[in-house]
Amino acid sequence: MKTKNFLVSAAIVLAVTMGFQACKPKGTQSAVSGNAAEKTYVAPGQYDEFYSFVSGGFSGQLSVYGLPSGRLLRVIPVFSLDPEKGWGFSEETKPMLETSHGSVPWDDLHHVQLSKTDGEYDGKWVFVNANNTPRIARVDLTTFRTAEILELPNSGGNHSSPFITQNTEYVVAGTRFSVPPDGEKSDMSIEKFKENFKGTLSFVRVNKESGNMDIAFQIETPGVNYDLSRAGKEASHGWFFFSTYNTEQANTLQEVNASKNDKDFILAVNWKKAEEYLKAGKGKKVSNVKYAHNVYDEHSHTSKSTIKNEVIVLNSAELEGLCYYIPCPKSPHGVDIDPTGEYIVGSGKLAALIPVFSFTKMQKAIKDKAFEGTFEGIPVIKYEAALHGEVQKPGLGPLHTEFDGKGNAITSFFVSSELVKWNIKDLKVLDRVPTYYSVGHLMIPGGDTKSPDSKYVVAFNKITKDRFLPTGPELAHSAQLYDISGDKMQLILDFPTIGEPHYAQAVRAGKVKDKSLKIYKLEANKHPHFANGEAEARVERKGNKVHVYLTTIRSHFTPDKIEGVQLGDEVYFHVTNIEQDWDMPHGFAIKGANNGELLVMPGETQTLKWVPDRIGIFPMYCTDFCSALHQEMAGYVRVSPKGSNVPLSFGTGDKMTTK
Repeated sequence: MKTKNFLVSAAIVLAVTMGFQACKPKGTQSAVSGNAAEKTYVAPGQYDEFYSFVSGGFSGQLSVYGLPSGRLLRVIPVFSLDPEKGWGFSEETKPMLETSHGSVPWDDLHHVQLSKTDGEYDGKWVFVNANNTPRIARVDLTTFRTAEILELPNSGGNHSSPFITQNTEYVVAGTRFSVPPDGEKSDMSIEKFKENFKGTLSFVRVNKESGNMDIAFQIETPGVNYDLSRAGKEASHGWFFFSTYNTEQANTLQEVNASKNDKDFILAVNWKKAEEYLKAGKGKKVSNVKYAHNVYDEHSHTSKSTIKNEVIVLNSAELEGLCYYIPCPKSPHGVDIDPTGEYIVGSGKLAALIPVFSFTKMQKAIKDKAFEGTFEGIPVIKYEAALHGEVQKPGLGPLHTEFDGKGNAITSFFVSSELVKWNIKDLKVLDRVPTYYSVGHLMIPGGDTKSPDSKYVVAFNKITKDRFLPTGPELAHSAQLYDISGDKMQLILDFPTIGEPHYAQAVRAGKVKDKSLKIYKLEANKHPHFANGEAEARVERKGNKVHVYLTTIRSHFTPDKIEGVQLGDEVYFHVTNIEQDWDMPHGFAIKGANNGELLVMPGETQTLKWVPDRIGIFPMYCTDFCSALHQEMAGYVRVSPKGSNVPLSFGTGDKMTTK
């Protein structure tokens, strides 16, 4: 592999860094088409065409927008605490944020993947990644809630994740940072990166009925950085592709030391071959790992965290036919597969071209052993042997590519702040439009499926500058919607986003909206502290633990008066919303609670733990507007000194029950 002069590499890095402060593209005011408002208008009471699921980046949350309106419909808490919904504050959801490191109430959510059947979105689940403390989460699209979170061992930065195979057989995650494998031997000098650091690729099996996940196997690979990944489809189904950088295996000043080589790699993994090796017993069972598996049960409205300590690992260098490298210029970021599965698009973010590889040519090169050597035991296919061709001078800083289903690709260019459309077969540039500014990911609804919807593309930009009213030094990120139904792309809408969006996916609303849960039926509630109506509302003491079985209905709690709580008690409010009317949640909060509130859906039970820190009278009230008498939906808890002879009593209205 050729190595550029250090100063030349530094100059390229400087150019890209300066490009982050991209100049404003020309024609800012005239870029929007005249009928833009008509194309994005959704009349009051009408639905959007698409649900768009947008990563929240450092917010740790997942946002749901309607397209084409750009209306924010919901923020789904996943890896971060959310007091609005009680996520991570209720006793039922606290286990969802457990990891092998203990409770980790934040993460960096980068990428989104809708579940697929036969290469098309099926509207069942959304999978998202945690980049910081490596985890994968599954969101259930009947409830729009996080249903499961699985931690990944042997990983350091879960970035090329959670990309999925065309029938959701696997959710796949590649480590961003190579690290020594977990265990006692992981304590070693950082200077030993080249000798001992490894990259781990995790293949997570998904149950076709329940969606539940487990780690099927991991593949140990050479110690480089894995950036992004995509599953093969159709012709290339059974393969997975990962972009890599830092083939220099630098451990410091990576902006220069990891940008020296002319080419890095795309790693091609034959996961069908991996299954054969597993069946033949070629996997190594590793038991010195530790990772959490957290599952939410929609019947009991509770979650459980289980610590696991075993995975099966395949060694890429030892197992022939499992992995191959394809050289790719230079520091590739995205790797994307066209709808036919034939073309593999690399995006060398420090290159002035876009390489497009052919799966057919790659297979022939493997058969003919057209290799230029090996990299740490893995064959390196000759660049020209796998190459379909190069898109010449498309723009500066190519990052990601999506497909319009009409034989064209659209690529985002970070430095030159633009989207560029080009033909996949003849590699000719067809159109380009400016973005405002420094676009990262882009998204076409169904853009990674067999049948993309060629109506819109959304650019997710890293810089906002003058797009919205100024809000101090921190500005909202900008998403921009373009009409791509014609030959030319037209900007039709700007809308701000939550956190820092990276990737997004959008599905036609019809595949999701009719499956959406309206209420939890009271007769199906299996929560261990469920109160089935006001007759079952009560207060019970068990040692220093006081359990309040509380019901909510417009517009009062039962009970709404509680006495006999003592300083030093732990009070558990098990709140059941006994409404059975859609869109009638109730909230619950009490003065001095140092965690949060509850938001309880109709027919649901949730628990808030409260430890009073002083004696006195503590108001409690409903936090979610529920009726004209919402302000009156309140009550009181009396806290007396420890050892007080005030009896435990409770009631609603004039009647009090003493325990």
